[in-house]
Amino acid sequence: MHEMSLAESALQIIVQAGREQGFSRVKTVWLEIGRLACVEPDAMRFCFESVVAGTLAEGAILEIIESMGQGMCESCHKEVMLEALYEACPHCGGYQIRVTGGDAMRVRELEVE
Repeated sequence: MHEMSLAESALQIIVQAGREQGFSRVKTVWLEIGRLACVEPDAMRFCFESVVAGTLAEGAILEIIESMGQGMCESCHKEVMLEALYEACPHCGGYQIRVTGGDAMRVRELEVE
């Protein structure tokens, strides 16, 4: 389950921000997760709750913002929005789509005290 390592990485970012900015508690975390990142939101919530126990983010609400996948069709050279990996181009039906966005996860915002 790679969501556990992703949750640990998000916690490292949060802890580092706490050191740099001097906050002592995180109330809400907004994670932006691309639809092509292969992250299961429910698994991410479970893992996040597990890894933040005993940290400045313990009890924080996790808000997940899903972003669309984006790609460039190599056949018709059009930009396309993608719901999932390996789907056909809606313009030409081709499958040679180079992913250009929506395949990452990032800590977008924190509500802190």
